[in-house]
Parts: sequence; C-alpha cells; structure tokens
Amino acid sequence: MLNLLTKSFKTIPVTLGIFLLVTSGVTATTNEFKTQKTKINTVSSEEALGVLKNRPQLKIPVSQDNIKQFRDTTFNNHMSQVTSISELQDVSPTDWAYEALRSLVERYGCIVGYPDRTFRGNHSTSRNEFAAGLNSCLNTIERLLQENVAVLREDIEKLKRLSQEFEQELIALGARISNLEARAAFLEDHQFSTTTKLKGEVLFTLSSAAGERALDFREQDLLNQGALPAERRRIDDNATFGYRTRLFLSTSFSGKDLLRTRIQAGSLPNLKEFTGTEMTRLSHDAQQNGNAVVNKLYYRFPAGNFTTWVGAENLEINDIFDEGNPFLKSSGTGALSRFIRRDPLTMRGPEGIGGGFAYKINDMFTLRGLYLSKDGNKPSLGNGLFNGNFTAGSQLAFKPIDSVSFNFHFLHSYFKSNDVNISSSTGSYVENHFRSKSVKNKIGRGIGRDPFLGAPTIRDSYGANGNWRINNTFNLTAWVGYSLARAQGHDSSRVSRRGFGADYWSWMTALSAVDFFKDGAVLSVAGGALPNSRRIDAIPGDLTIPDQDTPYIIEAQYKYPVNDNILLTPGFYVILQPDGNNLNNSIWVGALRTSFQF
Repeated sequence: MLNLLTKSFKTIPVTLGIFLLVTSGVTATTNEFKTQKTKINTVSSEEALGVLKNRPQLKIPVSQDNIKQFRDTTFNNHMSQVTSISELQDVSPTDWAYEALRSLVERYGCIVGYPDRTFRGNHSTSRNEFAAGLNSCLNTIERLLQENVAVLREDIEKLKRLSQEFEQELIALGARISNLEARAAFLEDHQFSTTTKLKGEVLFTLSSAAGERALDFREQDLLNQGALPAERRRIDDNATFGYRTRLFLSTSFSGKDLLRTRIQAGSLPNLKEFTGTEMTRLSHDAQQNGNAVVNKLYYRFPAGNFTTWVGAENLEINDIFDEGNPFLKSSGTGALSRFIRRDPLTMRGPEGIGGGFAYKINDMFTLRGLYLSKDGNKPSLGNGLFNGNFTAGSQLAFKPIDSVSFNFHFLHSYFKSNDVNISSSTGSYVENHFRSKSVKNKIGRGIGRDPFLGAPTIRDSYGANGNWRINNTFNLTAWVGYSLARAQGHDSSRVSRRGFGADYWSWMTALSAVDFFKDGAVLSVAGGALPNSRRIDAIPGDLTIPDQDTPYIIEAQYKYPVNDNILLTPGFYVILQPDGNNLNNSIWVGALRTSFQF
C-alpha cells in the first residue's frame, strides 16, 4: 500500500488532490463525516483508490527515511503541523488558493508549515516547500483509506485545481527525492559502520622551558663538591615542536552502551628529561616515536541505575570517577600542565585493566567504585590482576543544585618493589644517571616518587573536589588530596622499611571565564601545591630527605576557537621551588597548543 501511495503522490493533479483530502488529524472529523454521510455527496475510499490505480504513475520512492532526509535537506527547520490556514501567515487572502486551502486545512488538518507557522512568502521556494508539505500527509492517508473514511466531492474539485497549480513543483520534488534515495544508497554502501563512529584529534604543540635545572639536596652537595658538572644546572633553551594524534572508535550496540577504542601516536617530549623534575610535564606529552598503539580499550554499559565499566587497556580512574574540573581536565583541550588536570594523589595511580561502576542513588547522590590493575595482563610471579600494582577505591558524588557539585573519594593503592610512584609522576624526582656510584644504592628513584628506596608501598589517599558554575561567565573549581604512604618490606638494598610512613599533600584551585571575548573561548587561571611530603620516616644516616619547602605551580591559558574544529591554546605555567627545594630557581614553561578535532 505504501508503494501505491508513494507512486500516487507523484502522479498527475487528481492524485494529489485526493491525497490532501484525507488528513492526519481527522479523528474528530471522522465522526462528523459519519453523521453527514446521508446529507452530503461523498466519494468512498474505494472509489478514491480506484482513481489512483487508473492514473499515470510517476516513480517516486517514498520511504520514511527518504521523507525525513528530504525535509531536513529542504527546510532550515523541522516542520510542525498546523490546523488553520490563517496560521500560514505568508499565504495571502487574495490568492485564489486561499479559500480552498482554508477549508481543506481546517477540515483535514494535513498541511504542514514551519515552526513559526509561515510558508515565508509566495516566491518559488515557498511553492516547493508547499509541495513538500503535502508529502507529510502520506502516512495518515494510508491509514484513513484503510479505514474507509469518506471524502467530499467538492473537495476533490478544489484539489484538482490545486494539484494542477503545483504540478511542476511535485515533479521536481520527485526528482529530488530520487536523488536523495541514490545518495542514501551510496552512503549505506560506503559507510564506515552502522554501529561505530570514528572521531579524531590531532595536537601540534610548540613549547619551551626556561630557568635552571631542578636539583635535590644531594645533587646540590655533589655540585658544590665538584662531583656534578656545572652545566647540569642549565636547561636547554631550544624550543620543541611535537604532535599527538588520537583516533576514537565509539561503538554502541544498544544506543546506551559504549565500546571505546583509542589509537594514539605522538612525539611530544617529557620535559622531565630537560628540567630535572616531573613537575614540569606537559598534560599531553606522548613519546612514541610516531608508532601507533591502542592505548585505551574499555566497554561501558547501563543496567537500571547502574553503569558498569570493563577495561582491557588503559582504563583510567578518571574514566569512572568525576575529576570535578570541567574546563581543564582534558589533555587535548584542557590544562597545559599535567598537574592542573586532576589531583595526582586521588585521581591517579596503578590503572589500566579492571572495572568499575556508578550507581545513581537519586538525583543528588551517585556512588562509584573501581578496581584497576597495572599488571593484569601479566601472568608471571608478582604480577597478574591481583598480585601486581593495583588501585581500589570509591567515590561519593553530591550535587545539591545544577550549578554546584562535590565529590569525596578514597583510593587504596599498592606498588610492588622497585615500581613505586606515590606522586603519580608529578612530584620530586632523582635521576639515577646523575648520582655518584658511592651513593647510588642508597638513593631511591625520587623523594616524592619513591620515599622508601624501592620498598613495596601502600598508599591510602583521601580527597575531595568541588565545582561551582557561579554564573554564565565564571566557573570555580578546586580540589585537595592527602595520602598516607606505608612501606611493606625491604628496600632495594635489602634493608627492612616495614612500618615506615610518609605524608603527602596537594591542592589546586582554578577560575575560568567562559565565552571570553568570543563564544566558546575560555580564559583560565589556576594554581596549587604539587604533591609534596614533609614527613618521611627514615633510618639514621639515610639520604632520604623530605621536601624542605612546598612546590607551587601557577598556570594561565586562553582557549581560542578558530572554528568548530580548530582550537588554539596559548599559555604558560611556572614551577616555584621545584622539587620542594628553595635553592632551585623557578622553571617556566610556555606552550602553544593547536587542537584539530574531526
């Protein structure tokens, strides 16, 4: 029947006359017809169908998808149905069709106009749009004909004249729909996938660091003794230019689930190698020498109030927990520094393989939990899903109103021997190749990174973050984190450190101005205290000296959208008292990041 109606729609005038007679909003009108059948000369639906069958046919494929495509392509806005010709403001009362349209629209309610209820003038496009509007009656015509609804003969005469007036537009409409069908068939044959969307992000970053290389107190002594070359104090001031490319494959099988695959390649340097401290790292460094790797793979699916994550590659804590930092959390479009993105004590740790969940208790509270392992794909002794480095944690989200949110979280992390990273690569750091042989075995991999000189370590982290959208312009976000680290065995020199402890703190606050001088532009200023430990238990004579001062970071940046696909982010950040040592001069990092998204 739909094919018959489809062909009928493209036929000569009489066809469309009959089409327009039968309407979509005719429930009440049908009852009126039934009471008037004995008084008014009518034509039956069988007779109307007979007329349709005997007419010359124009082939117009009219599937529901094609109708929708044509409407979306022809109109700037989706159409909405009107019930009175007086609502079609651009149809002049002096037009010959006015009275005919008025009676037909008010009787059958099948003419469709724009949301503002106009045909926008009587120019040629209005005539085409009017012809397309007739097309919207097809669905209801089929139903009404099947229900044997009678139509008035006088309306048929009106429709004959109307269809003659719009004959050329209807023929043109048929050609356009045929073209759309061909294009749709081509897209179906050449589409990437019916379930998968492909998106991409390419970053180009020009960066440079300035200042003096960070040294810890032991290296200061070696420098003073002449055991460390003086040139090690200088930072190479050469600017660098690198890139990072990511392809995102987002697959959904139900419309609510997500299988995320991310492929990455890049050549952005880790500035630690040049500045002597991990505190200077860029948020988006990627040292893969141009090799493409799958660096994220997980599946997320809902079940009632639960959402579950299962990850096989680089499933991160922030994929499940809320960082509470909407304008600066992204590595591609957020903060320029690694630290400002999220709290390293409570939002980073051993991660990669495992799972998590989010349970929406009500509109105000959401409970999240996770278990992630760094070595879950390694079956060797001391590794595996439960014997290697891992993180287990929970988060309670509280959103009292739309503009304010808070998150409270706890993480329990385990680091196996000689693989400890308490500060999540954002704290103080000691590089092995700058140590003298006499003290090499007595110095761990870093003060903040490895406080117990290679001993297996447990880290319990407690923290909170909050975000307040003050108004349409300003957004304030902040976090605070505390960690208690405890040694669990012998260090790399086989000295027992069991029971030794260390305290770590970090905090950050950021203010963002949205739509600053341009829609979509964001000016952000942020600052905070990088992870630092002012208490580390040690054996007398140890070279493990806690941070003597608090290292601070200040960042300023301006995100400027060139268009919907290109974003420029110039900015800088400065590290004060790098590695918690006030003998170190400040280190400045300037960067210009260009983000291409497609």
